[in-house]
Amino acid sequence: MALYILLLDFMRLALKALSERRARAALTIIGISIGPLVLVMMSSVVRSYSDYVVERVTSLGQNAIAIFPRENHRLNEEDLNFIRSLEEVVRAEPFYSTQGILKRGSEEVRVSIFAIEYDLLFEAIGSLEILEGDIPSGILNAIVGKKIAFKDNGEQYFILNDVITLTIPKIEGDRIVGKKNLSIRIGAILKEYGGALIVDPDSTIFLSPDAGRKLLGMKSWSGIFALTSDPSYVKGVVSIIREKYEDRLQVIAFSAIAEAISSVTGAINFINFSTSLSAFAVAVAGIAATMITSVMERTREIGVMKAIGYTNTQILLLILLESIIMSLIGGSIGISLGILGAHILSSRGLTIGGLGLTLMLSPKITSDLLTQTISLTMSIGLMGGVLPAYRASKIPPIVALRYE
Repeated sequence: MALYILLLDFMRLALKALSERRARAALTIIGISIGPLVLVMMSSVVRSYSDYVVERVTSLGQNAIAIFPRENHRLNEEDLNFIRSLEEVVRAEPFYSTQGILKRGSEEVRVSIFAIEYDLLFEAIGSLEILEGDIPSGILNAIVGKKIAFKDNGEQYFILNDVITLTIPKIEGDRIVGKKNLSIRIGAILKEYGGALIVDPDSTIFLSPDAGRKLLGMKSWSGIFALTSDPSYVKGVVSIIREKYEDRLQVIAFSAIAEAISSVTGAINFINFSTSLSAFAVAVAGIAATMITSVMERTREIGVMKAIGYTNTQILLLILLESIIMSLIGGSIGISLGILGAHILSSRGLTIGGLGLTLMLSPKITSDLLTQTISLTMSIGLMGGVLPAYRASKIPPIVALRYE
């Protein structure tokens, strides 16, 4: 109980000492708050976007590989059979892809068109679900993304069995010679997916492979989609294909993209943390300077306290408590401003060039981030106050009482 009362007395004395030097304490607290502000604001925003991107990419399938021909190569049955012959590959199917313009009343909407085996599509993107209808049959029936059937305000424009009109490139041989109109029926509407960065199912029309040949008029495959039996085999399969075809094929493994994104965001987090540490280091110097000055000004006061019975340990604790209180106040202000700044920063959105995709995400403010920030703030209070506190505790009472 006596210790509890002593700590309360020390808290009161520490607050009184800080209040007597308001301007100096306020400036020190402002310096302390910069580190927590930067750390919370930047880390929460970076974590939010990086986690979303990695989640979206990995949702396309950890065991999925997309193979595209380069300009000097055309995919054929021999290529498909080679990929299928690989022991780790459980399935490989060709697909066709193009872009089109959807006529929705007086509005024109740019859409992606994929002609692919439907069961492979749902197997590769496990979280893809149908909102209305069933997997269609026949080349004139399609599965459409939610943004195609619904407007941005949530109003449904197309329903099941509606016929939609598309304007697509007219292809003769390997050349685009103009445009043509294509009418297809909606057999199913997908639930909102949220965009996958590489493929956006919400703005895509999916057709059967037969429709790719007969309706789209595409003679050459746009690519081959392959699935391995286990995600651990992806790197090996990618290496084999690249070694055989060198620069004739472009091989994309979604798991590798996720790893690359994780590495980049990890580096960004490290840079942000290092920058924050610089601000914390400046705060340590600020606290030390403030507390040394405070000890010098209060030398006589410290002498009086020792004369009436305060021990060296108690003086040490009292001075340390002042620096810790400043750190906690500065940390609280910095964290609060960091959270506010993170929401403001996130509200601006992140536009991914080339994909026309703008992400609007809330910052990821987690308990471990706040704990880390508070711990660092407490540490700078201790580091900045320990030397002045030690010097104060070692002042001889007689010398202190004579000090002017």
